[in-house]
Amino acid sequence: MQPLDGTDTRLLSAMAKDPRGTVVALAQKLGLSRNTVQARMAQLEKKHAFLSFERRINPVALGYPLTAFITVHVQQQKLASLAQDLAAIPEILEGFGLTGSADLLLRVVALDAEDLYRINGKILACDGVDRTDTALAMREMIPYRVQPLLGRRSEAS
Repeated sequence: MQPLDGTDTRLLSAMAKDPRGTVVALAQKLGLSRNTVQARMAQLEKKHAFLSFERRINPVALGYPLTAFITVHVQQQKLASLAQDLAAIPEILEGFGLTGSADLLLRVVALDAEDLYRINGKILACDGVDRTDTALAMREMIPYRVQPLLGRRSEAS
């Protein structure tokens, strides 16, 4: 991805502060024309600067109050097909390939401890999984954020 310029960074920062702001409101706030804001937003979308809207939906509102992180140890030759099998488990919100002792890190949600046990069993049943380790999230300490990075980019520009 090409680096963002100062206008892009200002636009993203304004959007982060007011995600429901209209194009017209953003243009007024930033001192830009509506067409400039729309064009910049289209370019940012092409650059994949925006994450999916799903990231803003709280699983608790869907009845999943429990969050856990599951590290998965896998047979490397089965990793590609395993990713597809894991993606079929709806309670897995995201997964990352890792370096180090574990191969994957999964963020999962569950209804309760019994449901988490069931989800872990589904993961263990996937072809290529050797074992898992589960850590229960007790509390979110730092919510997902990018505003500090945007501020840092603005300072550097």
